[in-house]
Amino acid sequence: MPLFQYAARNVQGKTVTGALEAVNQSVAARTLREQGLVPISIELGTAVSAKTRRRRRGKGGRVKLDDLVVFSRMLAVMIRAGLPLIEVVNILGEQADKRKLKDVLGQVERTVQEGSSFTEALQKHPRVFNQFFVSMVKAGEASGMLDTILDLVATYLEKMASIQRKIRSAVTYPAVVGTFALLMTFVLVYKVVPQFEDIFEEMGGDLPLMTKITVVISHTVQQRWLVIVLGIAVLVAFLWQAKHTYKGRRILDRMKLKLPVFGPLFLKVAIARFARTLSVLIRAGVNILSALEIVATTSGNSLIEDAVMKTKASIQSGETIAKPLVDSGIFPPMVTRMVDVGERTGALENMLAKVADFYEDQVDATVGMLMSLIEPLLIVFLGLIVGFIVISMFLPLFKMVELVSAG
Repeated sequence: MPLFQYAARNVQGKTVTGALEAVNQSVAARTLREQGLVPISIELGTAVSAKTRRRRRGKGGRVKLDDLVVFSRMLAVMIRAGLPLIEVVNILGEQADKRKLKDVLGQVERTVQEGSSFTEALQKHPRVFNQFFVSMVKAGEASGMLDTILDLVATYLEKMASIQRKIRSAVTYPAVVGTFALLMTFVLVYKVVPQFEDIFEEMGGDLPLMTKITVVISHTVQQRWLVIVLGIAVLVAFLWQAKHTYKGRRILDRMKLKLPVFGPLFLKVAIARFARTLSVLIRAGVNILSALEIVATTSGNSLIEDAVMKTKASIQSGETIAKPLVDSGIFPPMVTRMVDVGERTGALENMLAKVADFYEDQVDATVGMLMSLIEPLLIVFLGLIVGFIVISMFLPLFKMVELVSAG
């Protein structure tokens, strides 16, 4: 009969481990429940036991959206099943893959045991649970619909994670190929061109313009490579610093939206996130002013953030939501019209959801188009760079062959 390694929780809430013989996992689970234990994991053999111990220790790295999606789904399922909140958090902490999430959930469990609410416990860990997540949990606790709202959170985070993956795939490929092209160009002008230059000096005569350009670039790279590297490092440091200042963020975000090809894609992503976040918060019953503040902090673009904060001020002074969005000049007319209609008809949540659906589809279509166009464009780009250097090096040799043939 197969031997199963198990981890389970006893009536005191402590985790116990062991092994038992059973026909299959279902029988093993039933046996554990008959013994008053709540199964956490049941796996076959001693090799799996080692894997379970590794999982219990957890892996390093920061907590990502995908981790929060799994956490939200499992939390909703267990709460809906009637398990006590403290026990649910303990179980999820035991099963967490990331060491960071495991530690945070352990602290959340202790905070709740000390008498704090679940919301207050999560608020102490803003690097893992952002303002959106905490506000949704707060709304769920206040309404008694925590499991339902956690399902909303998981669905929302899944959509955001999907958009992030698509943007990353659209940006990473050209960045990697572009970097490879620059490195290859550097090697060519630093190592290969000087060898040809020695041949050109022995030949004498006037060099073609293309060859002169390549030789000048080669000399510059050889003599000023340290200055070039330091210049790139200073530029990266400057951009990093600017990203963390008020004016710098706005300048960079404005430039990002004006980039050819990628600018419209970044705008669609920002609008989709704005609409989806606000729609989910309104649906969960979060106050509109609090919802707008959360949307501003999670928008991912400082220009969108400014427009949303102006919208919040507009509502506080008794005006509409749509007018500040129109005045910002960032949101397309379709978005502002639908927000205006939703506000007047009391269907703002549904209108925002439709806007989010539309722009998420637009992001899918744009990324698909970019991925189909980027590869041939990069091939042309590489061909032009390498082709220019190769042709410039061989033109004098062709000229020499012609002279020898004529002689």
